[in-house]
Amino acid sequence: MTKVVWGSGIRVAGSIALAAAVSSCGMQTREGTSASYLIIATIEAARGESTTFGSGLASDVITIKDNIATYFSDSGRVTLKLGLKDPGPASSPVSPTQNNWISLSQYHVQYVRSDGHNIEGVDVPYAFDGGVTATVSGDTTVGFTLVRNQAKQEAPLQALQSNPIVISTIARVTFYGHDQTGREVSVTGNIDVSFANFGDPQ
Repeated sequence: MTKVVWGSGIRVAGSIALAAAVSSCGMQTREGTSASYLIIATIEAARGESTTFGSGLASDVITIKDNIATYFSDSGRVTLKLGLKDPGPASSPVSPTQNNWISLSQYHVQYVRSDGHNIEGVDVPYAFDGGVTATVSGDTTVGFTLVRNQAKQEAPLQALQSNPIVISTIARVTFYGHDQTGREVSVTGNIDVSFANFGDPQ
């Protein structure tokens, strides 16, 4: 069965350009009063129902499953490490205490394009916030939603169901939390995300 499409009248505004190189390393946020901070070791993604994660994502805007056209969200996975602003001398490093542990509460996903066409709902999907609960005391892996299924039913992704264009973006994912004394902490990492009507897995 070929893919069923809707919304073919919607046009994607602006030209499509390839995104900049993938970055799976986190931008360390060392500002604020907390004695600890988060380090992003890796950000990975998996397409639809797949459990295979990789350093970039080819997000299928519509999928045929059991001869029915449907939409799947795409999953993200981040591995976080805990760092100390004052780690002590190399000969006698300081170990984090429980007060230094960082509890995550929320994340934010924003999509940008390298050509500067970044109007949400026209050039790129809408940014969104999601909830997440985890405490980072060492190496910690956390799952999250990288692409929501409803984004594939809205502009500009809906138009790709009947259009061979690929929209290449960088997803900027920011994780927010606080240490155990209430001081706020955040960290941002990037991952390459391309949107198109890709072939469905057999």
